[in-house]
Amino acid sequence: MESGGRSAREAALAPPRAHGQPVTKGQLRAHPEDFLVEEQLGFEPAGSGQHLLLKVRKRDANTQWVARELAKLAGCRPFEVGFAGLKDRRAVAVQWFSVPRPRTEVNWLEVSAQDFAVIEAHAHNRKLPRGALAGNRFTVRIRAPDGDGAHLSAALAPRLAAIGRGGVPNYFGPQRFGHDGANLLRGRESLNNLRREERGFVLSAARSVVFNAVLAERVADGSWQHLLEGDLANLDGRGSVFAADAADPTLTQRCERLQIHPTGPLWGAGNPATLARVLELESRVGAWFAQESGLCVAAGMAQERRSLRLAVRELESQAEPDACVLRFRLARGSFASVVLRELIADVPVTGDASD
Repeated sequence: MESGGRSAREAALAPPRAHGQPVTKGQLRAHPEDFLVEEQLGFEPAGSGQHLLLKVRKRDANTQWVARELAKLAGCRPFEVGFAGLKDRRAVAVQWFSVPRPRTEVNWLEVSAQDFAVIEAHAHNRKLPRGALAGNRFTVRIRAPDGDGAHLSAALAPRLAAIGRGGVPNYFGPQRFGHDGANLLRGRESLNNLRREERGFVLSAARSVVFNAVLAERVADGSWQHLLEGDLANLDGRGSVFAADAADPTLTQRCERLQIHPTGPLWGAGNPATLARVLELESRVGAWFAQESGLCVAAGMAQERRSLRLAVRELESQAEPDACVLRFRLARGSFASVVLRELIADVPVTGDASD
């Protein structure tokens, strides 16, 4: 389906960059250890209850595969295992899972395999729901194609400073759409023919492509960092949304300081709650993606909002002899890939890099 001259695939996988073309090339994920992500729960385990919170370190392993292995150990069904979100496969990820407390005692700290190990176990009072995170901390090693890490670090420094000041567009990363956009293509099938898990991926991709397309339009006109008449804004890192008066200098200053952000639509029944030119834009993009937005409505989803801008917190870099190492923290539900695409043209590494 065409969307204002851009196909759904283009809007999903290749939206416009906000900071210009990449300043240099670099190689990501040459080894799983080059990409480390650590979940930050934002709460403490309850210390009692009928569930266990397990902190797991996995390497080059699929989140759902690890969940199934934990289910076998706990003697429960796979859907009873909770985790806050999927993490990249070709990476090292430290993430949390929950399992019902087993009838037979398991020494969880001795659970160790080639691909994952349990490093903490705590009693808890409920299953870990999706999205139950404060954020994620990343350590990413970008390998210099010419082997000169100092030169790579120097080339990236001005762009890193700009990203630290202004953030990046909060696109959904390509992981959301499946390999080569396969989840979007599957949306053309009847959802009744899909398993529950597959159906969730398809609906998520449909919602995400509409959001990405709205954000792409606002990146193109330069308004993704600014409040417009009719915008809904949200607090940085929070889900709360409020109507924003674009003429209010206090809100403008808070937006400049990355304390609040304009938002875009996560499609559902009815119209977005925005007004004026923002509503016109969002309605137009929703019509461009009639098939995808229609899937969301048919599934009973409600209109929700997501920040258009992603603040990159605690951003720092360090030169190594053959690489530049980045460290940063992102809010939950955001993607490190959208930060990295503003920095480098990736020199591909063979292998599937995502769950």
